[in-house]
Amino acid sequence: MSSNEELALSYLEDAKYSYEEAIMAFKRKLYHRCIRRAQECVELSLKALLRLYGVEYPRTREVSSSLIRIRDKLPPWFRQELDFVIEASTWLATQRVPSFYGDEYRRLPAKRLFKEGDAAKALEYAKRLLEMIEKVIREWLSR
Repeated sequence: MSSNEELALSYLEDAKYSYEEAIMAFKRKLYHRCIRRAQECVELSLKALLRLYGVEYPRTREVSSSLIRIRDKLPPWFRQELDFVIEASTWLATQRVPSFYGDEYRRLPAKRLFKEGDAAKALEYAKRLLEMIEKVIREWLSR
């Protein structure tokens, strides 16, 4: 197993754990924490995929632009889902800071900014993207 494959699997393991934490937060009605953990899941999942392909990605929270650059190397079924991947990654990245700090200008804590529907959306994004990345990695490792 190459070092890129090992790193990808490690990131994926951490992404799964973040997803589990997002589910726990949702169950406790901590919707802001659910969104934060879902964002981490998506970020780690995407970085796992990029690492698998040996791509040096920017040290930012949102890395979907790096996927666009390697789109031709990705499995055809995944390429068809790139619009979803970009939507999930960018939406969650924009929610990351407010889900942690709230709105400091309006003096609103994070837990007042997000509702159940926001958290459900974040969970759905994270679950679907995590499953997609797991499939790509399984296919890669079985070749």
